[in-house]
Amino acid sequence: MMADTKTILRLLKTARGQMDGILKMVEENRYCIDISQQLMATEAILNRANKEILAAHLKHCVQEAASPEERSAKIDEFVQTLGRILK
Repeated sequence: MMADTKTILRLLKTARGQMDGILKMVEENRYCIDISQQLMATEAILNRANKEILAAHLKHCVQEAASPEERSAKIDEFVQTLGRILK
């Protein structure tokens, strides 16, 4: 992985902490909207981590592909991934 590992780990650990908090909120039967807002905040952090990883993929893996064919395959892979994200 070519993304900044420190940044990705920080984002993922933050999301994990938020998930622990959300689980506790559900166990405590907290207000639905409060839970939903925390879920959306966690999704935003995960999306940011994914954006960092995909940007690094474009900047490094695709750009440094050894041949035009390899570059094309990596671009196709990237487009397929975006298709799954944008569903």
